[in-house]
Amino acid sequence: MPGAFLPQKSKIIALPLLVLVLAGCKDSKPPEPEIRPVRTIVVDPKPIEDDRQAVGEIRPRQESDIGFRISGKLISRLVDTGARVRKGDVLARLDEQDYQNRLKQAQADVTSAEAVEVEARAAEGRLSQLLERGSTTRANYDSALKNLRSAEARVEQAKASLALARDQLAYTELHADFDGIVTSTGAEAGQVLNAGQMVVRLAKPDEKDAVFNVAESVFRDQSPNNRPLVGVSLLSFPGEEVDAQVREVSPVADPATRTYQVKAALIDPPESFRFGASVLGRLKTNTAPVTVVPNSAIYDKEGKPAVWVVNPSNMQVALKPVVLARFETSRTIINSGVEKGDIVVTAGVNRLREGQKVRLLNGAEK
Repeated sequence: MPGAFLPQKSKIIALPLLVLVLAGCKDSKPPEPEIRPVRTIVVDPKPIEDDRQAVGEIRPRQESDIGFRISGKLISRLVDTGARVRKGDVLARLDEQDYQNRLKQAQADVTSAEAVEVEARAAEGRLSQLLERGSTTRANYDSALKNLRSAEARVEQAKASLALARDQLAYTELHADFDGIVTSTGAEAGQVLNAGQMVVRLAKPDEKDAVFNVAESVFRDQSPNNRPLVGVSLLSFPGEEVDAQVREVSPVADPATRTYQVKAALIDPPESFRFGASVLGRLKTNTAPVTVVPNSAIYDKEGKPAVWVVNPSNMQVALKPVVLARFETSRTIINSGVEKGDIVVTAGVNRLREGQKVRLLNGAEK
């Protein structure tokens, strides 16, 4: 054996060292599992104020494109953008010469038709008397009666044409259909216009809408008949806010932005809320019961959100997938995935592992 060739003195020294090594192996223990201190909150779902916001603008609720019913050359436009008009005010005029000539022609046609009618009526009267005395035939009288009826019809037709010519002459003046403000113009003097072409755009100044383009998720949980209030304030002066009632939600998304247009009627807006002004809208409603956690509580597991939940019986953590409603500046709204009473870790989530023991710092926050 190799030990047999050791000197006697070496054997005496090696024996205590071997005893010490064996004693050290016997007394060593496995290391204690790491207990990591964490901060937590206790889940207690509650309705919260829906403070989602969107930027929009003030638009008139009723805005009409005003144009001539007939075609012609525009000789004057009497109003500019921003002008206030009353119902019946003249906004623009067309060259009326052609329509005056048509009116004169229609008047002449009426006179001619009435003269023919007088002659046909006299002929019918004479033949009627001759027929009674037997001095003419029934065929001659029927022909005279037909000529009278045709003459009467031509008179009615000429009178209708005369009324149309008068109307068309009147249409050479463009009048305001209601009290309003001119928001834009579409034609200048000298242009030849088609019938119906916009000359001025007129809006009612006292009926204003706040118009926003919002994501589908804003009204996903809203009933179709629900019309919530919106707090509207000017971007240039956020301290002044007025209420607005949602009155219309577009059923079709914008093909470019994939957002939905929402119109809210302003309730007693001040004069500072002018058309075209940029505004900030805020929904004044409460959500369904949701869980609010700090943004730091959300853990990304394979691209899907989750939270670490502490088991109070053994103080170990487990990862729980959640469904998020939305992210905000300093908090995250959880729609589902956690239950009331769950203890959720809010800090250090990236340093935890499944089944790790933790120690709560100052208890779980509510």
